[in-house]
Amino acid sequence: MKYSGIGGQAVIEGIMMKNGQSYATAVRKPDGEIEVQKGTYVSLSEKFKLFSLPFVRGVFSFVDSMILGMKTLTFSASFFEDEEEEPGKFEAFLNKIFGEKMEKVLMAVVMAFSFLLAIGIFMVLPLLIASIFRRFIVSDTGIAFLEGMIRLAIFIIYIKAVSMMEDIKRTFMYHGAEHKCINCIENGLELNVENVRKSSKEHKRCGTSFLLIVMLISILFFMVIRTDTVAMRILSRVVLIPVIAGVSYEFLRLAGRNDSLIVNILSKPGLWMQGLTTLEPDDSMIEVAIAAVEAVFDWRIYLAENFSGNIQG
Repeated sequence: MKYSGIGGQAVIEGIMMKNGQSYATAVRKPDGEIEVQKGTYVSLSEKFKLFSLPFVRGVFSFVDSMILGMKTLTFSASFFEDEEEEPGKFEAFLNKIFGEKMEKVLMAVVMAFSFLLAIGIFMVLPLLIASIFRRFIVSDTGIAFLEGMIRLAIFIIYIKAVSMMEDIKRTFMYHGAEHKCINCIENGLELNVENVRKSSKEHKRCGTSFLLIVMLISILFFMVIRTDTVAMRILSRVVLIPVIAGVSYEFLRLAGRNDSLIVNILSKPGLWMQGLTTLEPDDSMIEVAIAAVEAVFDWRIYLAENFSGNIQG
């Protein structure tokens, strides 16, 4: 595989693809047409050099993905809103206060709430559950390992539960189409429906792999870091999130650019986890993914430069 530099994410009935500062969101509208919106997004690490340092850039890369993800998700959702529905009193109140800034304010509130909820569910809750077993397990290392296993179990159960929702299933199918498109061109294949269909739906640079790596690295961190009180343990889980995210990002970044045997073996758990968050797409979804890629990435030039004389049709 040859690193292409493109990445993306699934949205409602569509896909966002990003290449450098350029991104495009392709959505299959209710009438069957594909709508493509192009834009530019300058990452925080490009705006501030400090944020581009190793083990620091991972935190801000995650923030970037949340900001751009919410923006493109809002765009895709706009095609499926009920236009005849009158705004409620609360929405009218917010419109009166914030005016044109209401959408950005709501986005910030949703992101903040989602982040706090994630901390509570995936960091604090496993700690509290593991603390119950301190009367049976004397070893702090054993408790830390148990906490990590509980955190991992909650994560898997959560993913499995949401994957049962019909809308989420379709999103996971688009997620699969996104990966298959990137795998298609990074393996030297021309970008068309047939080639994308036979490409893998797992990719080492996936956000699902990142989250799993965070879970696994957190086990190692908390097996080493010891605190005496529950309050201090909770505080350590929250304070160390940026550090764990930074380390996890560096590994994922290395995996996306390295095809060595050791890196491939270490990437396996993340690829297995993607079995829960990616599903095989249909051809109409693949067409949407191709439209998103072609809006921001000239795959023909990429293939000519990286697979000269070995381009597969």
